[in-house]
Amino acid sequence: MKKLLILCASSLLLASCTTQKPLYSWGKYEVTSYNYLKNTDEKSIQELMENYQQIIENQRKGSRGITPPGVSADYGYLLLQEGKTEEGKEMLMNEIALYPESKIFIERILKMIEE
Repeated sequence: MKKLLILCASSLLLASCTTQKPLYSWGKYEVTSYNYLKNTDEKSIQELMENYQQIIENQRKGSRGITPPGVSADYGYLLLQEGKTEEGKEMLMNEIALYPESKIFIERILKMIEE
């Protein structure tokens, strides 16, 4: 009985030490978004946009396998600011497809574009 108790306790300890795969893969989001907010120059914008592309393309690494909330919308908004209207709209629609609760907010942005 004592051996069984020790075996169960050690199994629980070892199971609690395993690391879980994160829900999303964020790439270098923290660094590039900080640089963008701090500098807001062409280089920081380009780095942030490239990071968004990588996040969107590499979501196999996260356990959910989809783009994190807000990334497609933010990337789409940056594309719109860069004059890439169709690509921007596509990213905004992608955000709605992934996160339907964002529909009201995204539709407001799309309405502003059309005006």
